[in-house]
Amino acid sequence: MHKYGLEASAGFRWSDVVRGALAGAVGVWVMDRVDWFAFRHEDPAARRQTERVRPGGLDPAHKLANSVAEAAGMQLKPRQPHPAGMAVHYGMGVGPAAVYAAARHRLDWPGPVRGAAFGLSLFLLQDEGINALTGLSAQPGEYPWQAHARGLISHLVLGVTIDLALDAMERFADDRD
Repeated sequence: MHKYGLEASAGFRWSDVVRGALAGAVGVWVMDRVDWFAFRHEDPAARRQTERVRPGGLDPAHKLANSVAEAAGMQLKPRQPHPAGMAVHYGMGVGPAAVYAAARHRLDWPGPVRGAAFGLSLFLLQDEGINALTGLSAQPGEYPWQAHARGLISHLVLGVTIDLALDAMERFADDRD
């Protein structure tokens, strides 16, 4: 048993969790580039509909950051974009990526397929599920189809990027051993 009372199960390494967090930050950055490019080139009517149905006109991360600030008696200025909202946004990718990194080798799939499956699961769970259930976003049916397509593509890119970044970090670590 570890001196702090934690025993790593077979194959679990804290280094995977740290690498996952780093890969998650890289993945969110890349995902944002894809998402913003698609958003800027989306049909203007679809873009306006997306902005109109967002609670308070905010994306889910900024909605959460603003809600927490208001509960604490504070107000974020500007409401969006704000560093607190960006921290929440990155956290929504970094946290799951850390968990994914610790478990991904249990899936005997090629890396890009495994990463795409991870991205798809995040899209379905977070964007289409949890965000709507918690009021961080409108209900999925209120968004235009373009928003769903953009979210799906962005999350597939996120998952594949995370998996590729993890592979690169593992190769670098192996080369140093």
